[in-house]
Amino acid sequence: MSTSAPTSSDKIRNRAAWLSAIASLLIFILKIAAYRMTNSAAVLSDALESIVNVVAAVVALFVIRFASQPADHEHPYGHGKAEYFSSTFEGGMIFFASLMIIGEAVKALIYHEPPQQLEIGLVIVGAAALVNLALGLYLKHIGKTHHSDALRASGSHVISDVVTTVGVMVGLGLVLLTGWDWVDPVIAILVGLHLAYVGYGIVRESMGGLMDEIDESTLSNLNAALNKNRRPGIIDIHELRVIRSGRFHHVDAHLVVPEYWDISRVHSETRDFEDAVVRDYVFDGEIAFHLDPCKKSYCSECNVENCPIRLAPFKALRPFTVKSLTGGPRETNQVPYDNDSRS
Repeated sequence: MSTSAPTSSDKIRNRAAWLSAIASLLIFILKIAAYRMTNSAAVLSDALESIVNVVAAVVALFVIRFASQPADHEHPYGHGKAEYFSSTFEGGMIFFASLMIIGEAVKALIYHEPPQQLEIGLVIVGAAALVNLALGLYLKHIGKTHHSDALRASGSHVISDVVTTVGVMVGLGLVLLTGWDWVDPVIAILVGLHLAYVGYGIVRESMGGLMDEIDESTLSNLNAALNKNRRPGIIDIHELRVIRSGRFHHVDAHLVVPEYWDISRVHSETRDFEDAVVRDYVFDGEIAFHLDPCKKSYCSECNVENCPIRLAPFKALRPFTVKSLTGGPRETNQVPYDNDSRS
């Protein structure tokens, strides 16, 4: 069962992407102005990171619009994985910017180019930091609420930019207080190293999404939806796998049902179960079950009433857990019912 993306959610994501692009450009202009006034290597490092913000915001704008398109014949799982490309690209850009920052800082340290008009620089980069903080918190909120990896990555990067700017301000303040000009390029080098770490983290997380790496929070949410909607005849679920395509998830799993149910009843019961689970799942998606007939060892955990093949009384349901859902059958040596033994 699949569900189409809510139009209002798409509009919110696109609006956030536009706001990110415009705000990033304005912040970059502020920081370049601060650098021209101060000739500070640390301010330059902050401005170079903002170039990444601008480029990444523009890329995210187009990627989010593409990712919001519904599934089609050529893309049966939708276009959501494009968001992982956006966040991977952003992480790579951050890492590249870190190398540029370190290179410029080393040059400033060697050739000793002292900064100037630091008071004005502090005011400008401080204003940029406040705008960036508001933007970063907004992007992270929208990315989390509306399931956009691209916006979450942008938000994380913008927040890291705020941390960078605060570090730059501390460095400029220290230069003002002590007159130690060498502190300025040293701060820039530290900024570059921090950004290299941030860029690596974003690329690592995005690659995990591209390769459908297990995500514990996703599995926990799905587990809650499965337990909430469990009904008689849904005996066991195992070997569950999730393919993530942005906010659309495809779930494969083995479902154990009573072996005496005919095909019509199995279809009806499992379809109703799938629909209920997807409604309570935080992502859009579909579930494809591989059906397994029940085994005699399940009797004590099966609450189907008036079961004609029961060999043991029902005791209690065994709740689904992330471990049981993603693992194999509960007993690998389970033996099918022997119809002759029931007569």
